Amino acid sequence: MNQGWIYREQVKGADAGQTVLSYYSQKYRHSSLQQWQERILVGQVWLNDQPTDTAAILRAKDRLAYHREPWEEPQVPLKWVTIYEDEDLLVINKPSGLPVLPGGNFLEHTLWWQLNQQYSQDVPVPIHRLGRGTSGLMLLGRSQLGKSSLAQQMRDSTLKQEHKISKIYRALVSGNSIPEQLSINQEIGKIPHPVLGYIYGATPDGKPAYSECQVIERYTNSSLLEVRIFTGRPHQIRIHLAAAGCPLLGDPLYIAGGRFAPVDSEQQSIPVPSDCGYFLHSYQLSFIHPRTLKVMNFQELVPSQWQQIIN
Repeated sequence: MNQGWIYREQVKGADAGQTVLSYYSQKYRHSSLQQWQERILVGQVWLNDQPTDTAAILRAKDRLAYHREPWEEPQVPLKWVTIYEDEDLLVINKPSGLPVLPGGNFLEHTLWWQLNQQYSQDVPVPIHRLGRGTSGLMLLGRSQLGKSSLAQQMRDSTLKQEHKISKIYRALVSGNSIPEQLSINQEIGKIPHPVLGYIYGATPDGKPAYSECQVIERYTNSSLLEVRIFTGRPHQIRIHLAAAGCPLLGDPLYIAGGRFAPVDSEQQSIPVPSDCGYFLHSYQLSFIHPRTLKVMNFQELVPSQWQQIIN
């Protein structure tokens, strides 16, 4: 059991006028109206630093806090391999299954939490994120110089297309008819989800996103790709490859078209972004060292478990 968590937020002007119960049950549909009602009645939801009731009317800039009770977190691999470390930065090989940041059912079983336990000062901060099911190279900043310089390199790579930080992935996709080379510029944004409220997916009114793919090898019912991304949208590779008609092998969420798998109201559980099962690996990473200004290059082979699929 973990120690529980307090989820704090401020009411936006567009949400003013709702009751506390309506706000939580409409915004966080992973729980039913009855469940939110019970939580509010037992004092787990506070309004402006005081326990509240279900009928309280919200105003803009009100402070809400949901005091979630301790819960048993799913088991995940908590160990990673340190590839490189100095006073300014850290490069690790993250295992598939380890979430980077807290969210959903994960709090202490995350890379973020474990780093805070291991480092007494200059706690490494992720410069970019990898999905829970994604393995491989990940860059973190340590010193103030490292955090600010690497974060700026990431912004420049995304917004100015200067590519100071280069990220190349290996991906196993369904089918073997994908073109040898493929450029994908499908926009990515929030799309409505009947349970989660929204989820990221392929949508014409999303933000620009660009990926380049090249076939490395073809197999009977799958293909191994090299994927280079030039933007950092949420779940970009999963969405882009699905939008191109070749979803990641084993992806429980994103299907052809770049949308999420159909949701049946009678399902015991629904696919969520943190689900694993797909094959995506951060294979190569390069950036400019914030102190020496030298180009740093790292490469990490795909996990050995992939061999059972591609052989």
